[in-house]
Formats: sequence, C-alpha cells, structure tokens
Amino acid sequence: MKTACPTRYFISVSAAVLAGLITGCALPTRLVTFKPEIARGAPEDSSRPDGEGETARPRTAVAPVFELPEPGGSIDLSIEQAMLLALRNNRDLLVRQLNPVIIGTFEQIERGKYQPELFAEFTYTDEQADEISYLTGERVIVERDGTEAGVRQALPTGTTVEAAVEHDRTASSIYPDIQTARIGLSVTQSLLRGFGPAVNLVGVRQAELDIDASVYELRGFTEALLADTETAYWLYVLARQEIEIFEQSLTVARRQRDEVEHRIEVGLLPATEAAAARAEVARHEQSLIDARSLVEERRLRVLRLTNPGSAGRFDLQLNATSEPRIAPEPITDLDERIKLAEQSRPDLNEARLRIEQNRLETVLTRNGLLPKLELFLTLGRTGFADTFSESFRELNGDTHDFTAGVRFSHFLGNRAGKARHLAARASRRQAAEALENLRQIVRLDVRIGVNEVERARQQITATRATRELQEQTLLAEKERFDVGASTALLVAQAQRDLLASSIAEVKAVVNYRISLITLYLSEGSLLERRGVVLVTDQIPKLE
Repeated sequence: MKTACPTRYFISVSAAVLAGLITGCALPTRLVTFKPEIARGAPEDSSRPDGEGETARPRTAVAPVFELPEPGGSIDLSIEQAMLLALRNNRDLLVRQLNPVIIGTFEQIERGKYQPELFAEFTYTDEQADEISYLTGERVIVERDGTEAGVRQALPTGTTVEAAVEHDRTASSIYPDIQTARIGLSVTQSLLRGFGPAVNLVGVRQAELDIDASVYELRGFTEALLADTETAYWLYVLARQEIEIFEQSLTVARRQRDEVEHRIEVGLLPATEAAAARAEVARHEQSLIDARSLVEERRLRVLRLTNPGSAGRFDLQLNATSEPRIAPEPITDLDERIKLAEQSRPDLNEARLRIEQNRLETVLTRNGLLPKLELFLTLGRTGFADTFSESFRELNGDTHDFTAGVRFSHFLGNRAGKARHLAARASRRQAAEALENLRQIVRLDVRIGVNEVERARQQITATRATRELQEQTLLAEKERFDVGASTALLVAQAQRDLLASSIAEVKAVVNYRISLITLYLSEGSLLERRGVVLVTDQIPKLE
C-alpha cells in the first residue's frame, strides 16, 4: 500500500528512530535482564568477570614471601606458606582460573547481537546490452551503478530498525543520465514469537548465570585444592614423626638385642632368646624402610601441590615447621553448620543457577510455540535529477513513499517447537530433583563430617591413655625380664605394642586436623576460615 506522507511527519519519525539507533548500543546493558532471587536464598555474586583480561583468582590478605634455595637444598615450610604457595603456583588452579574469563565472553557475544551494524554496498553494472527504445526504435547501451549505506539494529523488544541512504545512476546512449537519491527508514516489529525483552534477553541472562556458575565452580576447586594441600602437609608431618618413632624404637630394639646377646654370652640366658630380639630389630628396620619411602612420596605430593619454582622443584627437601598439636573441642552446633552448608556449598549454589537457566529456557521454548507475526513499516523520500548533487537536493520535494503491512508464518502442528518445550520442561524438573538430591547429600556430608571430627577428638584422649599404659607395661616387662621372670619375646611384644600406640597417638592428632578440613569443605566454609577470597572484579570488561 502506498500513500502520501507529510514531510514533517517523515522527518520527525526518522529523527526519533535515528536517535534510538545512536544510543542503542547501550540498550541491552540498561534493560533489566531478569535477575530473580535464586531459589532457597542462594546468594548471587555481583562481581562477575564478563570479558577478557587476567584471571579470576583466589587472593589472601597476606602475600607469600618465599625464596627458593639452590638445587638440592632444603626449605622450611609452614602450613600457611604451603597454602599460599598452592594458591599462587598450583598448575591446576592456574588453568581453572581462566574459565570464568572464557565463559564471560559468551555474555558479550549475546549482548553483541543488539549493537548497531553499519553497512555499505557499491555496485557497478556495465551491461553493454542492447535495448530497443519504444519512441525511436533505436538500440541503446545501458550502464548502471548504485551505492547504499546505512545502519541497522535489532532491539531486545523484538524490533529491527534500519535507516539507509541510496543512490542509483542509469546512463544510456540516447537518454540523459538519470540519478536517483533515496533516504529510507524501515521498522519491523515481532508481535508474537520473539516479542519483548523477556524472550530476547534470555541468552544474555543465561550467559550471566554461566559466569556466576563458573565462579562457584572455581570456588569449589579452590576449596578442594586447599583441602588437598593441608591434608598432604599434615600427612607429610605424620610420616616424618613416624620415622622419628621408628628410629627411637629401633634404637631401643638394638639396645635390647645387645643386652640379650650379652646375657647369653655370660650364661644368664639360653641361646634361644636371641632370635626374638634379633627379629624385633629386623622388623623395626623393615618398618623404617617403608616409612622413609612414604615420607618421600608425601614430600613429592606436597611439592606438586605447592609447586615452588616455575619448573616444579621436586629436588627440594622439606622441613615442616608447623606442629600438628591442637586443642580439640566438641562440636555442639550441628544445625547451624547444616544451614551454613546449604548457603555456602559451591556445588549447591551452582545447581541453583542451573535451575534458573532451565527456567529461562522454558520461557524461550514457550514463546517458540507461538506463530511468527511481524508488523513492518517503511518510510522513504526520493529525489530525481540528472546530476548527483541535484538528486539529493530534490529530496525536499514531494516524492515519498510509505508502506505498512503484516507478515505471518507458522509450522502446522509445530512439532519441533513442542518437542523443544517438552525437553526444556523435563530438564527443569530434572534439575530440581537433582538439587533436592544434592541438598540431601550436603546434609549427609556435614553430619558424617561432624561424626568423624568427634570420633577423632575422642581418639586423641584414648590413644594418649593407651600409649601411657603401654609405656608402663613395657617398663614392667623389662623389670620382670631383668629378674628372669619374663622372656625376650614378651619384651619385644611390649615394645611393638608401645610403638603401635605411639604411632596411633600421632595419627589421632593428624586425623583430627584432617577431619576438621573435611568438615569445613563439606560446609563450604574453608576459604573464609583460611582468609581467602576470589578476586573477580579486577578482570577488565569489554565495552
């Protein structure tokens, strides 16, 4: 449909739309993109990396100060230094820190769909074709060229706007040049499918949730890394203390063996008593070999996690300076710890974000069930002349056009749209069930963690009492042996019992520390308890 269009009306409408195009690049950022509170009170991280830059990295209040010795040297390492080195140097963590940055680019990709697009096109046609003039019957040769430039933009409202300037020239061998200039504006608005920011900004919001989820994932990995580092450190300390106990026990066993052999030489004991004493020495030497091998293995694990030096200094010897001794306290706040875990566990918060993503997907697929109905509007003014400049001056004339209409399309049955919507709804329900299952697992983890801490706490007292009683038993057995009322075998058995109880006491303390680490990990509070925060607001954002 074509009709007359008043000049003032055309100019005012064109100016308004062009102004919208000029400021349109910021529109997707300013529009609210559906940020409902996450189910069951999960916090949202407001400092998101959404562009390229450095990394999202954990940071502590105190920066590590650490100087490496020469190759083959020894370093003094406390538990605090071990954690700091792991946060700064661990290779796995360095790889994971880039994930939020990479995922953040997808949000920019989604927002980029709503940025203005400049376009231009120039065509030249030399047909060298013959045409017959209806007036003279002569053959003519036609030459044409055209130029078009403008700007277009898709808006979150479901609107597509395009403003363009065109110029065409037609020259022939018998007619004068005809130059046509046109300025036009076209607007297309979706009325059903693809209407409104609620649907069109789903991709942006899902990308934002992906960033938040990646930060929770990084947080969970960082907590696991700290837990592994602390556990490896205390296991190394335990192995070193076990070596000391084995060495002391070996010294006692050798002294006992020498004493038995001396008594055999002077005739105070039969020769059969030497076998038990010598077997005890051999058994201690065997245990010491295994203990030294275990120390080496755990030293390498600590070095792998802390990674001191750029190339991984596995030649470094470790001197653990932190003592595992701790004053154990009973846990009486189980309910509060369960609530803390439900609020802080990274995997639980990530699962909540995935549910929100699935909800947004159903918004998109539900809209996809609608027919496609578009309203389009085209305004234009045209100038005709025989020169380039005159054709644009003629735009002030009365030659203009106006076109409006609607466009409709729909798949009969819409089987694909219905299938996508059904899959989205099923995925949302599946994610909700998975969240409930994970919440139950979290509660179970906390309860098991508390139970293990309480067991380890009680074991500290029990193993200490056992070790003290075994010392008394060994002393009494030696006194009976000295007066001939016991045998070397019974003394060796008492020594083994004392060795086992001494190691069990040290293990109880280390196990208590490790059980606390596991409990904090199940609560999702390990980073806060160690003074570590994730730095995500320093990543530069794309403008």
